[in-house]
Amino acid sequence: MTELWYTEKHTKHSGLTMSVTQTLLSATSPYQNLLVLETPEFGRVMLLDSLVMLTEKDEFVYHEMLAHPSLYTHLNPEKVLIIGGGDGGTLREVVKHPSVKKAVLVEIDKMVIEASKQFFPQVAAGFSSPKAEVIVTDGIRYVNETTERFDIILIDSTDPVGPAEGLFHRDFYRACNKILNDDGILTTQSETPFLENFASVIPGVMKNLRDLFPVSKLYLASIPTYPSGLWSFSMGSKKYDPEVSFNQERFSEVCLNLSYYNDSIHRAAFALPNFVRDLIKE
Repeated sequence: MTELWYTEKHTKHSGLTMSVTQTLLSATSPYQNLLVLETPEFGRVMLLDSLVMLTEKDEFVYHEMLAHPSLYTHLNPEKVLIIGGGDGGTLREVVKHPSVKKAVLVEIDKMVIEASKQFFPQVAAGFSSPKAEVIVTDGIRYVNETTERFDIILIDSTDPVGPAEGLFHRDFYRACNKILNDDGILTTQSETPFLENFASVIPGVMKNLRDLFPVSKLYLASIPTYPSGLWSFSMGSKKYDPEVSFNQERFSEVCLNLSYYNDSIHRAAFALPNFVRDLIKE
């Protein structure tokens, strides 16, 4: 019997490998290649251009940690913009919050949305929320052209290559800053601090946020199927410090049935190892 394995190379000398029982989808959009695999260890896996975007087993870590630190730092988040995130996982977390009245998701690739609805219904659950508005267009164009303003912007991007490259540029962060309210928060995924080809992204992201926002913080989470297993997120805030302004009362009052994020994780995530502090010159 032949065993099928999928291997994602992270560097020339390391990567992630997993046994595959079935290929559920193989398709190409105008922007990228999309694969959905069935695996015995991680359940269903979505890959874009041969890179793991999510697995059923650990997707909750990434989506909860991208969304909830900002949502519990802001005093009263009512309107949230998600750039990217076509799988719907971040949207699912955002619409859980009673304070959120509207969540706009802007995704460039309609195929990702359709694939998630078909193969990852538990991830795509947020699409059915009456709070959700889904716009299929380029996120950079949307940010530059919209007249709407937001309390929180979450950048749920792929790695800074191809269609996502511009989502890591200073001009894009500046445009996001302009459509944030006076107490707004921007949070973006910012790669792993462990592997050099990924870690080189982090200082640039943090420098841009420091230049544009009074408060800028990096925080970490453990995501087993992402390169190195340790992932970073970068937050720029016009007013609130996530290490000071965590809304314990709102967290205690509302049970969101989360699997990773909690009040202790929120505080601990901002405690950085020395090598990460050195990386961002903190």
